Amino acid sequence: MIFKGFIGFIKVYCRVCYSNRVEIFAVIDSKTYWQCIYCSAKFLDEVHFLSQDDERAHYCTHENVIDDHNYRTFLSKLYTPLKHRLSTHKIGLDYGCGPGPALCAMLEEDGYEMQKFDPFFYPNKILFSKQFDFITCSETVEHFHDPFSEFELLDKMLNPSGILGIMTNFLTDDSLFENWYYRRDPTHVVFYAKTTFQIIAEQRGWICEFPDKNIALLIKPYL
Repeated sequence: MIFKGFIGFIKVYCRVCYSNRVEIFAVIDSKTYWQCIYCSAKFLDEVHFLSQDDERAHYCTHENVIDDHNYRTFLSKLYTPLKHRLSTHKIGLDYGCGPGPALCAMLEEDGYEMQKFDPFFYPNKILFSKQFDFITCSETVEHFHDPFSEFELLDKMLNPSGILGIMTNFLTDDSLFENWYYRRDPTHVVFYAKTTFQIIAEQRGWICEFPDKNIALLIKPYL
């Protein structure tokens, strides 16, 4: 949680957009979730975050095999609209690729030059000083502990006219939050609505498109 102290009270800022229009959204299983009135993001209080060891151990239970047909079909929801917007000879980064970087492999098979980054499995921070024509975040942004800083970094790594392709489950009905399977994953700490991505884009001068359910394409204009 991002706190700023004042006399007599503590003010909370949204982890996604840094707005101070934040209030408690829900307390579920003794865990506090906040909501941003400005960007509609919901986020878990950081006191409930897993340790790095526990978080990594959870990811190691995922069965995301690179050549699994069903997994590739799932990833095609992001892969297909992204590919339609890319010309050949583009250089991309699979950001938060996890232990089974299938989307990266799919793009490499189509002739794109790809790099991989994951804080646990491919922690190559040298890539942070490079720029890319497109960046993919497949089932990644819901894990960001500090989303504002992560999107600032992604902005710096994205070339003008570049595309940031995101796949995550959008929160479309607040009344379903408590029993939502996506919330129950202990590594999911931020939950986005369409409005959230529109604000993220607006803050950085990007264009925001939603080509499919649970897909956002954020395009950095050519200056």
